[in-house]
Amino acid sequence: MELGLYGFGEMTADPVTGQTISAVERMAEVIEAAQCADAVGLDVYGFGEHHRRDFVGSAPALALAAIAATTRHIRLTSTVSVLGTEDPVRLFQQFATLDLISNGRAEIMVGRGVFPEPFALFGTDIRSYDDIFQEKLELLLQLRAQECVTWSGRHRPALVRQYVYPRPVQPKLPIWVGVGGTPGSAVRAGRLGLPMALGIIGGDPASFLPLALSHRQAVLDGGRDPSDVPVSLNMHGFVADSFAEAADAFFPPYAAFMTAIGRERGWPPVARAHFDKLTGPNGSMLIGNPQQVAEKIIRHHGMFKNSRCLIQLSAGTMPHDKVLRAIELLGTKVAPIVRAALGTGQRDRMAAASGLAS
Repeated sequence: MELGLYGFGEMTADPVTGQTISAVERMAEVIEAAQCADAVGLDVYGFGEHHRRDFVGSAPALALAAIAATTRHIRLTSTVSVLGTEDPVRLFQQFATLDLISNGRAEIMVGRGVFPEPFALFGTDIRSYDDIFQEKLELLLQLRAQECVTWSGRHRPALVRQYVYPRPVQPKLPIWVGVGGTPGSAVRAGRLGLPMALGIIGGDPASFLPLALSHRQAVLDGGRDPSDVPVSLNMHGFVADSFAEAADAFFPPYAAFMTAIGRERGWPPVARAHFDKLTGPNGSMLIGNPQQVAEKIIRHHGMFKNSRCLIQLSAGTMPHDKVLRAIELLGTKVAPIVRAALGTGQRDRMAAASGLAS
């Protein structure tokens, strides 16, 4: 089991102090969080793409490159890159460059996006976004497979014997597909033999199991072994020395942020009773002390057979010292329990293969 973090660099006001830090300070915190995750032995750090005032993360590859230059082991992924509004050639080049900077630690996680802003910003017809995503994903996979590419489609100019550089360190740069709640997206990822990152940020995780089963069946239908096509669960969570401390720290920024988003989408304000349900045994949040969080991760693995779990520790603006403490607990307390129960993470496997201590 691989454990890690992901985030978007929220630029919202602290719900307790009312203060909003600068974009410079927020980006510095993003980099420091990734450095901390690397230092305590976590496996993956993800940074996502949004094009809104309330996020600093519009260019994941650039932020991850800064992180790559100051870390040694942790894998670096976008969570996600909005492929429908990206040029696949540039996206591949950016992450191939990241792979060179990080010496083989880069991944791309592509998705269709959850906000409309990038489609208007980059002139993409949101009404055709599924067809555009499909076409661009096929081109991205061809770019990964071939140094010289000939390709044509409806949504991008054709390529005729074009050489695409640089090439990454990894012979097959990992490409994941981020999936929210759309069955067709899970099937598409499985049919193409691509790993799936399943975003579970509300409700009962069991309700997402059909997506994982559809992905697995599509992998089988494509003649592949599902054990070679991993699944990640991407979830909200927070770790502290006690359950009460974790829940009381996470709720105010989460409620403020999700209520603000809800005003755009017609959702009701987030009440504490709803939040408490999400933190319960059948809820989607990984909230609690290290033992409680580890047990929930292990329980979810029993259901999904996932090989990775990424946790978003700050949905809204969380005090940075508390985030760093949560990362420390996740790496030094939660991860050992999970790995003892389910097996080692990526870093441990790499160390064993090289004969070095992790």
